[in-house]
Amino acid sequence: MSGIKDEVKPKEKWEFDEDVTNAFDDMLTRSIPEYKLMRLSVNELAKEYIKKGTCVLDLGCSRGEAIASLVAEFSTESKFLCCDTSKPMLKVTEKRFQDYDNVFVQYTDLRHSFPLFKNSSIKSSVVLSILTIQFTPIEYRLQILKNVYDSLQEGGCFILVEKVIGNSADLDRNFRKMYYDMKSSNGYTQNQIERKKFSLEGVLVPVTAKWNEEMLKTSGFTQIDCFWRWMNFAGWIAIK
Repeated sequence: MSGIKDEVKPKEKWEFDEDVTNAFDDMLTRSIPEYKLMRLSVNELAKEYIKKGTCVLDLGCSRGEAIASLVAEFSTESKFLCCDTSKPMLKVTEKRFQDYDNVFVQYTDLRHSFPLFKNSSIKSSVVLSILTIQFTPIEYRLQILKNVYDSLQEGGCFILVEKVIGNSADLDRNFRKMYYDMKSSNGYTQNQIERKKFSLEGVLVPVTAKWNEEMLKTSGFTQIDCFWRWMNFAGWIAIK
């Protein structure tokens, strides 16, 4: 982990720049409820589906910290493709995995392309999207999920974690209050909370849990279940 505390002062619009990259690990553990439990759950589920000779695809790999344990355990028999749009994040990930022959790092803008191995028909047994799709414009999301479905082998799994909004204005207001209270208890000042909230407006656009589930169904997935939920955050596993 970077060991740098999150004292980032967000720009007018949020960016995953070098300052964010350096403080990202601390930012996640203090900003995402039950983050370590959620990531442990993701990795334990992924282990059940990783198959020899297939690919594990991480959409929005950030610094590579979260997927590192899977790389250590499975990279001798499976390939890993780590993707992001943040060049500072990718630089850290490349350095982290530079000694692994089966780990590849790729710049990918999911709005316009989908990560694939060049000159290879290798399919994914696991695709991870942890707090990533929420940063893409809504009009692109269904196609991204369809691309995920197409990239998976039969029986492969897609693990999706997203920030969500409540089904009603009252519920959503209460969820957000609980979330900001959690951030405050983790050491963020009210000013820091407000600045980040403002910078993320129009950049991070959550939808309801039901909307996410309907998009998964429309993409082709038939086995879908929620494995984790905390107020306005949720995680699903979907099987092809």
